[in-house]
Amino acid sequence: MRVVIAEDHALLRDGLTRILAAFDFDVVAVVDRGPDVLPTLLECKPDVAVLDVRLPPTFTDEGLQAAIAARRQVPGLPILVLSQHVEPLYARELLSDRRGGVGYLLKDRVSDVAQFVDAVRQVAGGGTMMDPEVVARLLERSRPLDVLTAREREVLGEMAAGRSNAAIAAKLYVTEKAVSKHINNIFTKLGLPVSEDDNRRVLAVLAYLDS
Repeated sequence: MRVVIAEDHALLRDGLTRILAAFDFDVVAVVDRGPDVLPTLLECKPDVAVLDVRLPPTFTDEGLQAAIAARRQVPGLPILVLSQHVEPLYARELLSDRRGGVGYLLKDRVSDVAQFVDAVRQVAGGGTMMDPEVVARLLERSRPLDVLTAREREVLGEMAAGRSNAAIAAKLYVTEKAVSKHINNIFTKLGLPVSEDDNRRVLAVLAYLDS
């Protein structure tokens, strides 16, 4: 699996490269400046890109803007964005094209190698991976969720984090049938269409929560 990394911090950049190489990813390019990201992505067309949100020269949102621009030219290009802090605005922008193959992960999560590698694989496979802290922030800000029960909120949080029905059932110690029922209730109460497509349902929920 071919990967492009964009990260300006030398130690983290080296760590990401070593971790991915150890799990049989092929790191085909590594860049450390915002202006280099888009041309590198368009030239390499990787299976997944791991990008820092803030890169030189301005350290604002160069990585994010490059990711959005690349996905416009290569629809569905899988992008996993890394950020130092919880910034829901960036999560919303990344998800704005309503396609899967995107992720938003706090840099602290990289220290959990298994979680990081799983996130890269999930995004590369066309899935959506949102950091639990970002999901929690979106849930806290959304007053329309008052219509949901406590259990439905719990299930929604797990859905938005990209977990399958089976994974949600295992984590909450309930049956998959119960999870399906909760999900149907959630979409009905929020006025969202029920879908068997996990990526579409996560994107729809997050878009609704951040609207």
